[in-house]
Amino acid sequence: MAENIHEEEVLGKAYDARLMRRLLAYLRPYWFVTLVALVAILLYGALQAAPPYFLKLLVDRYLDPTASAHTPEVLDRFLSHNPLTGITQIAFLLFLPIAIVTFMLEFGQSFAMQLVGQRVMFDLRKQLFAHLQRLEVGFFDRNPVGRLVTRVTTDVDVLNDLFASGMVAIFGDIFSLASIVVVMLSINWKLALLTFAVLPLIAVVTMLFRRFVRDSYRRIRVAIARINAYLQEHITGMTVLQLFNREERSFEEFEKVNRAHMEAYKDSILAYGLFYPAVEFLGVLAVAIILYLGGAMALTGAVTIGTAIAFISYSQRFFRPIQDLSDKYNILQSAMASAERIFKLLDTPVTITDPAEPARADTPQG
Repeated sequence: MAENIHEEEVLGKAYDARLMRRLLAYLRPYWFVTLVALVAILLYGALQAAPPYFLKLLVDRYLDPTASAHTPEVLDRFLSHNPLTGITQIAFLLFLPIAIVTFMLEFGQSFAMQLVGQRVMFDLRKQLFAHLQRLEVGFFDRNPVGRLVTRVTTDVDVLNDLFASGMVAIFGDIFSLASIVVVMLSINWKLALLTFAVLPLIAVVTMLFRRFVRDSYRRIRVAIARINAYLQEHITGMTVLQLFNREERSFEEFEKVNRAHMEAYKDSILAYGLFYPAVEFLGVLAVAIILYLGGAMALTGAVTIGTAIAFISYSQRFFRPIQDLSDKYNILQSAMASAERIFKLLDTPVTITDPAEPARADTPQG
C-alpha cells in the first residue's frame, strides 16, 4: 500500500471556532451538568485567593501587634480581639471551611465533567460506527482499517481529554488567575508589579515550549496512525507473509515504525521535563524578589509582615494556573486536530441509498 495513505494531517490551529461549535453541540444533551461544573470551577478559582489573605489577617491582627493593617468591617465584627480566640476563629471558621468547600467543588466539577466526557465519547463512537456502516465498499479500499480504528478510538479519546479536563478547567484557571491578580493589586500594587516582573520570561519559555511540543505531538499522531495501519494490514495478511517467508523483513519495518513513535515521545518528554522546572524556577525567582524587596519594605514600615507573607503565598499560587493553561493549550490543539479528522470522516458523503420502493422478492416455490 502506498506510503502516503499512512500519513496523518499535520496539527492545525490551536483553536478553530467552526470545529468548536460542532463539538459544543455534543454537550447540548448534558448542558445542565456542564453548567453546574462550570459554576463549581469558577467558585473554586475565586476561592484560591482567600487563604493567603486570611494568613495576612492572622499575622497582622494577632501575631504582629505593631502592625497597623486595616481589617475589613465584616471580619472585624466577626473576629475576636483576643489573640488566641481570633487565631482559632481564623483557623477553624475560615481556613477549614474554605478547604472543605474547595475540595467539594473540585471533586464535583471533576466528577461531572468526567461523566460528560464519557457520555460524549459514547455518542461520538456510536455516530461514527453508524456512519461507517453506510459507506460504500470503495471507501474501505481507499482508507486503511487501522486509520479508521484510530478515528473511532484514539481521536475520540483525545476529545474526552478536552471535555473532561480541558474545556471547563480553562475557565477555572483564568478565573483563578484573575482573582489572585485582583487581590494582589488591591493589597499592594507595588509588590504585585514585582511579582509580575517575571511574566515576560514565562511568556518566552511558554512560546518555545508550545512550538517544540506542537511538532512533537504531530509526529506522535503520525506514528500512532502508522502503527495502527501497519498492524492491521500485516496481521490481516499474516498467512501471506508466512507463505512468502517475509516475517523478518516485516519485523524490521515494524521496528522502524515503532521506533519513530518512541523518538517522538522522547522529544515530548524532554519538552515537559524542561518546561515545568523552568516555570518553577521563575516562580521561585518571584518569591526571592518578594523576600528581598518585600522584606526591605516591611523593615521600613511600608508594608506589614503579613502582607509580605501573603504575597509569597500568592506568588506560588499565581504560577500554578499558568502551568495548567500551558497543558490545556496542548489538549486544545490535539483536540482540534482530532475533531477535524473525526468530522472529515463524518462528512464523507453516503453514496449508498435505499430505494423509495424496495423491490419485492419473489415468493419461493417448491
